Amino acid sequence: MEVYLDNSATTRCFDEVAALMAQIMCEDYGNSSSLHRKGVQAEKYIRYAKDVIARNLKVNEKEIFFTSGGTEADNLAIRGCAHANCRSGRHLITTQIEHPAVLQTMKHLEEEGFRVTYLPVDKKGCIRLEDLERAVTGETILVSIMHTNNEVGSLQPVAEAGALIKRMDPRILFHVDAVQGYGKFRIYPKRLKIDLLSVSGHKIHGPKGVGFLYIDEKVKIKPIIFGGGQQNGIRSGTENVPAAAGLARAIEMVYGNLDQEVERLYQMKKAFVEGVGKIDNVVVNGHCDGTGAPHVVSVSFRGVRSEVLLHALEEKDIYVSAGSACSARKPQPSATLKAMGIEQGLLGSTIRFSFSVFTTMEEINYTLQTLYDIIPMLRKYTRR
Repeated sequence: MEVYLDNSATTRCFDEVAALMAQIMCEDYGNSSSLHRKGVQAEKYIRYAKDVIARNLKVNEKEIFFTSGGTEADNLAIRGCAHANCRSGRHLITTQIEHPAVLQTMKHLEEEGFRVTYLPVDKKGCIRLEDLERAVTGETILVSIMHTNNEVGSLQPVAEAGALIKRMDPRILFHVDAVQGYGKFRIYPKRLKIDLLSVSGHKIHGPKGVGFLYIDEKVKIKPIIFGGGQQNGIRSGTENVPAAAGLARAIEMVYGNLDQEVERLYQMKKAFVEGVGKIDNVVVNGHCDGTGAPHVVSVSFRGVRSEVLLHALEEKDIYVSAGSACSARKPQPSATLKAMGIEQGLLGSTIRFSFSVFTTMEEINYTLQTLYDIIPMLRKYTRR
């Protein structure tokens, strides 16, 4: 049995998505900027994709901009807004547990003279609204807070944060990285006071290499990629028609059965957390119940190195992660776990299990039984 439990890193593409993309790449392969029939057909796919996304978010089609994925969407949102609004101030706010696409962008802006406040989190991985309120100054121009943490599945108080920010100063822009939350929750930016929202396709059974950034029409933003002026000059480059259409089809499929699927994921998560809790000296990080994301479980196995356990599970055809896939090839202590105050001895002993629509209870039970078998053996080996 092959068990893939690394869905926060990437997901298997829906068959229907792959079929649609193959058709576009091999038959309807025109450039959406071309004026002939092939180009017009390609443009129809782009309009279809924008319509699907806009209706899903309850926003206007002209507020949707396709990118190469979540990383570019985050960069465009943060760098584009920082440079477009720097005359109003040079202070930015984010959290200590953001994805590297946000944190590294903030670090580079600091080198350019911007000042950044990194909000701490509690032991469950959530910011405190009072910390956000204290951080806002007359120089603040942008706040960037993720919706769902990619390592431990903690949910940030996005609605409350949006209301707080706009109450303090309506001019402050609010960006939300929803790469891990989109497809698991219904997110309506205008209702949540979100000005910019980043999403990636391959986290929701769509293709890799595509995502989108929602930008409220009132937001002042500068492009970070220059070229032919596609997408109203905000994101130049030939539009990735098959990927955009594939992303839209994945959205239709995921949200077409969202409530039942999320409930199923929470049930599997509950069973997994209860099962792994039967192992001695195990710590489940973050929220274990319905207050966290339905698809992510972070577990620290005292006395067992993450890499050792990862490969031991791999030998049993179980695929998991030792942390964020974007930094997995550069072993270093997790910034998220450190910010949560996880004890030093557990930082290198943590595994992330993440589920999807393809995950079954049979796979969960097989994984638990495998852990019951190999954890005592690995601990015994480590002591020697």
